[in-house]
Amino acid sequence: MHNRLQGTQKLQGVQSSTNVVYQDHHVSRSKRGQVIGTRAEFRGCTVWLTGLSGAGKTTVGFALEEYLVSHRLPCYSLDGDNMRHGLNKNLGFTAAHRQENIRRVAEVAKLFADAGLICITSFISPFSKDRNDAREIHEKAGLPFFEVFVNAPLEVCEKRDVKGLYKKARAGEIKGMIAPGIIPNGVLEEVTELIVPENKLKLAQSDASTLPTISITKLDLQWVQVLAEGWASPLKGFMREREYLQVLHFNSLLEGGAVNLSVPIVLPVATETKKRLMGSMAMALVYQGEYIAILRNPEFFEHRKEERCSRQWGTAHLKHPYIKVVMESGDWLVGGDLEVLERIKWNDGLDQYRLTPRELKQKFKEMKADAVFAFHLRNPVHNGHTLLMTHTRQKLEDRGYRRPVLLLHPLGGWTKDDDVPLDWRMKQYAAILEDGVLDPKSTIMAIFPSPMMYAGPTEVQWQCRAIMVAGIQFYIVGHDPAGMPHPESGQDLYKPSHGAKVLTMAPGLNSVEIIPFRVAAYNKSNGTMDFYDQDRHADFEFISGTKMRMIACSGENPPVGFMPPKAWKVLTEYYTSLQKDRP
Repeated sequence: MHNRLQGTQKLQGVQSSTNVVYQDHHVSRSKRGQVIGTRAEFRGCTVWLTGLSGAGKTTVGFALEEYLVSHRLPCYSLDGDNMRHGLNKNLGFTAAHRQENIRRVAEVAKLFADAGLICITSFISPFSKDRNDAREIHEKAGLPFFEVFVNAPLEVCEKRDVKGLYKKARAGEIKGMIAPGIIPNGVLEEVTELIVPENKLKLAQSDASTLPTISITKLDLQWVQVLAEGWASPLKGFMREREYLQVLHFNSLLEGGAVNLSVPIVLPVATETKKRLMGSMAMALVYQGEYIAILRNPEFFEHRKEERCSRQWGTAHLKHPYIKVVMESGDWLVGGDLEVLERIKWNDGLDQYRLTPRELKQKFKEMKADAVFAFHLRNPVHNGHTLLMTHTRQKLEDRGYRRPVLLLHPLGGWTKDDDVPLDWRMKQYAAILEDGVLDPKSTIMAIFPSPMMYAGPTEVQWQCRAIMVAGIQFYIVGHDPAGMPHPESGQDLYKPSHGAKVLTMAPGLNSVEIIPFRVAAYNKSNGTMDFYDQDRHADFEFISGTKMRMIACSGENPPVGFMPPKAWKVLTEYYTSLQKDRP
């Protein structure tokens, strides 16, 4: 077995080669180039076609081979199915066998390229690590290697489904049909930004000043920002009734292929506003006297609040904080196309952290990230969280990723009153980075502008889908994500494990690998946060958010190893400030 499989699962029944020495050829590549084909120049290289099943890799590969040969350029195409009829017929589809399949193909392609041929390979090759290894095999041999992603939309591939694989995947017979890394960053999701281009801004502002207006709330403005920056792509504005019903009943937009979108993004208005604006073809959205956006081709429809809440939250309890907001909002919804006049800024000292999906993609590119993993959070960070994030980074590195980047992505929109405010959380996260608990060189801290709805598994789908737009490949899912206690019973409103389970099954989220949250607790035996082991229950102490607040308010320090001192100081300052503000 080639030494590339060391450290991974080895193939059963196959023994590694020993006592072998590589022998150099007596014929140079330039000499081969003089006799192969009709053009006296060495052109050996490999063109590696990768992409989803049904994308057309084989079709493109054979067509390219035919074209090159017709132009008297020596070429040979290696097809995935053909290789499994011969050289790789003894390989199955386990992770180790898939890795070995690609390794053998890469070695064969290298030989073709070394002989002076243009070798075209057509393989799904879903893991970026395997493709990087194939590239490295060629680079070590001094041979050009061109990786080409055959970009066909998932819905098109699924319609073709020549081998019936997608049908089996939908039926649960095949797991991991679309592996993270098969689709390069920036390819999977198109970002639909709704901000007016600078060269059209004056005209749009002039237009807005002539239109009837809707006064929007701070919460509405946060949703305008979400839409404007493209987090809810492909939405082009607040949902019309057709989109609203699709999301409410199917957790997806269905036009032009299903797109996971699990929460309504809507603009409520009062009955008086609806009466005043009926018949208008466009209206301006105004926040605190400032023109924010133009809503064109509006559609008004009934805001059936109890039905919306029952479907989105599984309850319509008025003491749920976001449900209370919904119930107190307008009796009508208005949807339409948005033209946002300028980028939303809050001027709170944190705008530099509000990076759009396109800006994040550019950051990842500049950092040469080959894997990006994200962690959404609305609470302060302790060493249990950092343990999970550093453990995830190590696992990615063990899988062969060289430059994994962490996106620390706190929610920056509306939260309930007893949550720690965004400005204090950002100070605490900055202290975590300053202490070096998380590597600041490979971590991006950026604010996710969405409001927090506390809608459990339904909401966590929205959060996952939003970061897909930014090109994220791995998503750490917390314990009871987006959950909260029932307003009366105090019991979990949603089962804590369901968020992660739902994400592994949700349609349209296939390109993100879900990393379940491992429960961490304070290990009293070694004075650190550690992954909880129920067999050593007595060694662990669970420090809840309530207990953490009590310790901070009392001016005491938490157990050593629970949280870095600088980060803890920020929390004590926040809770102390609350006590001072009380009468």
